[in-house]
Amino acid sequence: MRMTQLFTRTLKQAPAGEVARNAQLLIRAGYVHKTMAGVYSFLPLGLRVLENIKQIVREEMDKVDSQELTMSTLQRKELWQETGRWSDEVVDVWFKSKLQDGTDVGFGWTHEEPIVDLLRNYLKSYKDLPISVYQFQNKLRNELRAKSGIMRGREFVMKDMYSVHASKEDLDNYYNTVIEAYKRCYDRFGIGDETYVTFASGGAFTKFSHEFQTICDAGEDYIYLHRGKNIAVNEEVLDEAVAELGVDRSELEKVKTAEVGNIFNFGTQKSEEMKLVFTDADGKEQYAYMGSYGIGITRVMGVIVEKFADEKGLVWPENIAPFKVYIVAIGDKGKELAGKLYGELADSGMDTLLDDRDERPGVKFADAELMGLPWRITIGDRAIDGDGLFEVTERATGEMKKMNYQQLLEFCLSR
Repeated sequence: MRMTQLFTRTLKQAPAGEVARNAQLLIRAGYVHKTMAGVYSFLPLGLRVLENIKQIVREEMDKVDSQELTMSTLQRKELWQETGRWSDEVVDVWFKSKLQDGTDVGFGWTHEEPIVDLLRNYLKSYKDLPISVYQFQNKLRNELRAKSGIMRGREFVMKDMYSVHASKEDLDNYYNTVIEAYKRCYDRFGIGDETYVTFASGGAFTKFSHEFQTICDAGEDYIYLHRGKNIAVNEEVLDEAVAELGVDRSELEKVKTAEVGNIFNFGTQKSEEMKLVFTDADGKEQYAYMGSYGIGITRVMGVIVEKFADEKGLVWPENIAPFKVYIVAIGDKGKELAGKLYGELADSGMDTLLDDRDERPGVKFADAELMGLPWRITIGDRAIDGDGLFEVTERATGEMKKMNYQQLLEFCLSR
């Protein structure tokens, strides 16, 4: 992509009233546009990041034999009445409306009830099990607080997955398999070293759950870590969880975190509430066992910004960056050779951003740092007329090395 063709605009200052650092930087760098508090539109650069995050998750969910679908955002009141979760006293984040004929509808904040309703039409026999399906979808939640940028929005993208099983043992095994798949996701996002499986409250979902919490100063949670035993407990269930896990509270370290995922083992709770049954090998009717598994796609993006950004701007891990390489062209000869490199990389299928604008070098360098692409290559007249060596700068470390054109090409194609 050429900068002269890219739909974006960088800003020197964040809009007044935006207090979240992740949103400030994403807006300044041209990744998102703020629609209202807690609601953001994702511009081409931001969408590329989201799609890269989604693709990592998609690959890992496919590995655990889950299948992708898309469910409706509009939801029937009757489904939620079956479990008692239509009530605002039970779930206080509903967005609700009425159809023109007066029918009550809700806008999806989660999809357990709708997925069970769908499965009631497809699950008949034990031979149909296990089933696992997932989706990426915009969720709508009427959050009281929406001051954390894309880390806590009223509209956000989530990956939610649901599995049903014939036995507790099969669900437990799959649940643990998903935990490992989630760990791989966070490793590939670049935050695996500081993301912990955390014992937590199930809130409006179930009694207990497991959260995936990433150490982050901009987070809204506190967890207690036992690094030696790799145990993490959310502050809200500390006393009960410590007793159950058999650890000494004095050995735990309190750290601030952001929740980037959660999983719930419902057992047969949802099936009993909504009559999700199957016929076993003996012809007897049994309740199915169910699990629910979520990753906040936009929240992950926000956490990565908060963790890695510096005083110059964004810093993207290579796996999720919108482009891996930012080529700065300086001078007439520089533009010509930069265009050649860009063309060769594009022909090889590599996502590269070429800054071909008629701007001062300082403006281009500042935008490159603000936008946070992993590698910046500077191709200018001075190097072409001099030693023929071009600067390659790593955004995360600021480390610079020099390469000739062929080395540049090989370096880029190896990323």
